[in-house]
Amino acid sequence: MNTLKAGDSAPLFSLLDENNQTVSLADYIGKKQVLVYFYPKAMTPGCTVQAQNLRDSKAELEKLNTVVFGISPDETKRLTKFCQRDELNFTLLSDVDHKVADDFGVWGLKKFMGREYDGIHRLSFLIGLDGKISHVFNKFKTKDHHQVVLDYLQANN
Repeated sequence: MNTLKAGDSAPLFSLLDENNQTVSLADYIGKKQVLVYFYPKAMTPGCTVQAQNLRDSKAELEKLNTVVFGISPDETKRLTKFCQRDELNFTLLSDVDHKVADDFGVWGLKKFMGREYDGIHRLSFLIGLDGKISHVFNKFKTKDHHQVVLDYLQANN
């Protein structure tokens, strides 16, 4: 796993969102900061807490000119259910073949309860107006991810 670092150019991607609409990172470069957060699976306990807290932080994130994209290997149908069930107010993107996760360096070997498997590592990337990664969030708990992001943005804007 070769994870991207601050200063690296963000890989430009286009993925389907929860409404089966294509969303392209290129459309946001130069206009907004983009928080791209990778999560393993929609509607699981940790991913739900993380998403709900980002949902509840949307107004603060918007004031800081930041849009949120959650990326997982889930099919769009599951993302739709997740958005509806939890009234999510930001974009979820489907990376079924995990190509974007590979490009960001977050797809790799994981260990859980004695089992090894390939999957998404829970990391977030802040992409600046210039299209470069300005910060990588890799030390957080799902329940405080939103606050770690907000604290960083408020200290660096």
